[in-house]
Amino acid sequence: MTSLNTSITASCRHFLIRGALLCAMVLFSGCASGPETKPVAGHSPVVGYALSLQGAPYRYGKSSPEEGFDCSGFVKHVYERHGVALPRTTQAMAQSLAPVPKHKLNPGDLVFFNINGKPFSHVGIYINGDNFIHAPSQRTGKVLVSSLKNRYWGERFSCVRRP
Repeated sequence: MTSLNTSITASCRHFLIRGALLCAMVLFSGCASGPETKPVAGHSPVVGYALSLQGAPYRYGKSSPEEGFDCSGFVKHVYERHGVALPRTTQAMAQSLAPVPKHKLNPGDLVFFNINGKPFSHVGIYINGDNFIHAPSQRTGKVLVSSLKNRYWGERFSCVRRP
């Protein structure tokens, strides 16, 4: 009976050690996934997550909180985080998504602007109350909230698309 108890004890110890190692791996693997961001209360998960990235640096051609974002990289990252795959460029996003009349804007819709002679040269995510969040430029240097009522953005507004 003693050898049976010893065998069971050794098996239990082996099982507990493996379980503890597995738990540790799961816990520590979360640390490697980048900074934790929390949705902002009162907003859809997509808008809340986008708002949590305010202040992230603008970096042309980038699409991560660690490296920074350009406008389409920001939108692509936010939607991918919520299980929606979008094309990488503003032009491809606008061409692949369903158009929405401006008067039917919903939080999370994409707003497009003509900032360099192309109708789809900039994109942001509509929040509400004429506000949208985007990664505007190297000059501003970060992800921020702007207003569609702002003269600059109002004059350059192109269209709305819904992911």
